Amino acid sequence: MAVIHRTTLKPTKLELLTTWLPTRPWYTGGPTAPRLTKAGGFRLDDPAGEVGIEFMVATDTSGPTPVHYLVPLTYRGAPLPDADHALIGTMEHGVLGERWAYDGCHDPVLLTQLLALFEGRTEPQAQSLTDTPDPEITHAYTGTDPLSADPTTPTDDHDGTRIPIPPTTTLHLNRTLRPGPDDLPAGAKGHVTGHWDLPDGSRARGVFAVLQPGSQI
Repeated sequence: MAVIHRTTLKPTKLELLTTWLPTRPWYTGGPTAPRLTKAGGFRLDDPAGEVGIEFMVATDTSGPTPVHYLVPLTYRGAPLPDADHALIGTMEHGVLGERWAYDGCHDPVLLTQLLALFEGRTEPQAQSLTDTPDPEITHAYTGTDPLSADPTTPTDDHDGTRIPIPPTTTLHLNRTLRPGPDDLPAGAKGHVTGHWDLPDGSRARGVFAVLQPGSQI
């Protein structure tokens, strides 16, 4: 069970993302630095209790229209081996000390738990509360084969992030979110749907992740 500490982070998660997001191929902003707020998301528990797992929705209001990004993150007490390319930055946590923040799509612990969520073997947790399930995060898997969490290589493009799941499935993460929980591609084998807050105070729902048959790379 992840314990949510009420403490300080230096720099903050959003400060790290302000620098990192514009380096991503799916970032849609212009030359102006993003102006970010945390708009929603959820957490998953690491059974070993070592890695923090968060799916954050960050809203950028620097442009004429707000853009909502899905950012899967992992937080570790030591560097993840062979993952310098996925490091977003380091933070000083007021309770836990130095923490390494990673693009969670490259972290096998996040991938394992996300696939467990699709299959209903783990429960989504509230983003900012300890030991509190989030019933608004919905998930489904209609395939018949168990989902393999063997390490694979994510690929980013302007549409999002694709991760091959052996033997015949691709996990697609929608990095730029759009409202519409039923907006699924034909033949989808599973999905995770979540919610986030809009700048006008209303709430939106949309598809965070989809399992698609075959190779999409």
